[in-house]
Amino acid sequence: MPDRDLPEVNRPAEPIRSVDAEPEPAVVASSARLELADVGEWKRVSPKYVLVEIVGTIVNAVVVCGGASLLWLLLDQTWAMWVGIVVLVLSIINLIFEPRRVRAIGYLLRADDLLFRRGILFQRFVAVPYGRMQLIDITRGPLARWLGLADLKFVTAAATAGVSIPGLAEADAEILRDRLVELAESRRAGL
Repeated sequence: MPDRDLPEVNRPAEPIRSVDAEPEPAVVASSARLELADVGEWKRVSPKYVLVEIVGTIVNAVVVCGGASLLWLLLDQTWAMWVGIVVLVLSIINLIFEPRRVRAIGYLLRADDLLFRRGILFQRFVAVPYGRMQLIDITRGPLARWLGLADLKFVTAAATAGVSIPGLAEADAEILRDRLVELAESRRAGL
């Protein structure tokens, strides 16, 4: 039976819009995720940030495995040996996925807010309105400072909406901070 004889089923109706209506930002659905179109380009953190995360994972693994080894050897606590092995295996798995996790971190400056994303399996998207930003802080750890990186932290009116963009180049972090302060001041004036 030819396809032209089949009735059209499940075709969504076009929404009725007036001629004067502003176009909405397009949201295009792909197979498993939503992509924002026509809103700008996602900016990623520096690739050097992978080194910061890897060193942090290794330091944590050494401290926990060292403590577990001391408990096992000095106090004959067998459970500590198993804890050390589990932490070692989880740290190795974490090291394997670390580059991909860092590539998943990004931000997007939109007209009214900053959109932040992170995560591979459990993705987190946070939109921070410019008018709600109360404090924008730049922090640098010792390894990040050595690599020329900084973290940009936002504090908003809602305590749960605090966002931190890690692994930005120092110059980019300062430029972004100044731009966000300017946007926040202009949006707050209208409140």
